[in-house]
Amino acid sequence: MKIVTAGIILIGDELLSGRTQDTNLGTIAKWLAPLGVEVGEARIIADDADVISRTVRAFSDRFDYVFTTGGIGPTHDDITADCIAAAFGVGISERDDAMTELRTRYAEDELNAARRRMARIPDGASLIKNPVSQAPGFQTKNVFTMAGVPSIMKSMLADIGHRIEGGAKVYSRTVEAPNVGEGDAAKPLSDIEKKFEGVSIGSYPFFNAGLHGVNFVARGRDAAVLDEVEKDLKTLVKTIGNL
Repeated sequence: MKIVTAGIILIGDELLSGRTQDTNLGTIAKWLAPLGVEVGEARIIADDADVISRTVRAFSDRFDYVFTTGGIGPTHDDITADCIAAAFGVGISERDDAMTELRTRYAEDELNAARRRMARIPDGASLIKNPVSQAPGFQTKNVFTMAGVPSIMKSMLADIGHRIEGGAKVYSRTVEAPNVGEGDAAKPLSDIEKKFEGVSIGSYPFFNAGLHGVNFVARGRDAAVLDEVEKDLKTLVKTIGNL
């Protein structure tokens, strides 16, 4: 089975300070799952040119696809486009096709120097359409660079799906274990995971309206195998419940 991986880089001082709560990671990861792309790592980094360039280059080498969010707006601290160019050793300049996109939103007298910054694209990159605010993202090699605003970022994904060559999809099965603590199932869960190659099992506590327990979630690329894992997990829940 072909395994295709992605890395996600969330860029912005506002994320690290806690002023802004990220939702882009979850959106991208959930969007990638049906395409057969597994997120291998996500990292939040500052608006620091050297850090951005080094991280992008490292992720590009490690993963099949890389997604960056943030730092492509009109302000002075929107430096992601320059950093992407630096990461791959290419130039960057105002592009006519990007300006054409901006002109669908702005009148000519509104395209001041700040807004024109959003048309600066690394050499050789292809544009990613932005149906919300028209300022485009772009793809440089295997790196997709998108806006940080969640609604805009999500809209850009529509122009990326056809560029993704996915791999084996990851399936999951969830078994609920009411009134069970994580420690009660640690050893038998490990035994079940060892029994089925290529399957990972996690336990996630829940507390709802006085009810507590654990959700056991099994993940793998073979749906038939997961059916067998689910049977074992249900048997485990019954066993623990009778102790």
